[in-house]
Amino acid sequence: MTQAIIQLYSLATPNGVKASIALEEMGLDYDAHKINIMEGDQFTPEFIKLNPNSKIPAIQDPNGPNGKAIDIMESGAILIYLAQKTGKLLPTDPHQHSQVLQWLFFQVGHIGPMFGQFGHFFRYATEQCDHPYPVERYTNETKRLLEVLDKKLQGQDFIANNQYSIADIAIFPWVNCLTEFYEAGDALNMNRFKNVNRWLTTCLERPAVKKGMKVCGFD
Repeated sequence: MTQAIIQLYSLATPNGVKASIALEEMGLDYDAHKINIMEGDQFTPEFIKLNPNSKIPAIQDPNGPNGKAIDIMESGAILIYLAQKTGKLLPTDPHQHSQVLQWLFFQVGHIGPMFGQFGHFFRYATEQCDHPYPVERYTNETKRLLEVLDKKLQGQDFIANNQYSIADIAIFPWVNCLTEFYEAGDALNMNRFKNVNRWLTTCLERPAVKKGMKVCGFD
């Protein structure tokens, strides 16, 4: 029987929590299903049908466009879909709308891939690769991207249009990951990014964020 509410398939990774935080922020009802990527849940036929790329998160909305059910993969696409569905956290003004999408894609194209590679070589691949080049390369690029964010946040509370949006939801879990999971605060000299740290604290204090970060946890 078709479910009446959105079905979320995820794990509490920086990409995974984007979807659960958005669902909480937008006040949407949903059921959460943990996809344990350490145990290969993402490679089951059932999940591959949802996301052929075998990545989390993915959602199913039985009440999609024109009343038809829809499956959605890719965290950025999920954020845009949920924002358009609810009319929340994505401005309709064309200039403001463009700003949010630009910074959302900044995360998808730069922050996510570069921070992810940094974490892999800095924290998890030290035994497999002892050459200094990967850590140096991704440390430098991660610092560069943090500097871009820090300059953007100078004198404003949020990333785009100085209003909380799906751009913030896309980016801050990855920034949080640098210290929370990769334990790289000292290596990246995180204390010098004053605007980023202020913004991150503001985002993490939101009630919906606190709830969304715990959905489909590792424990």
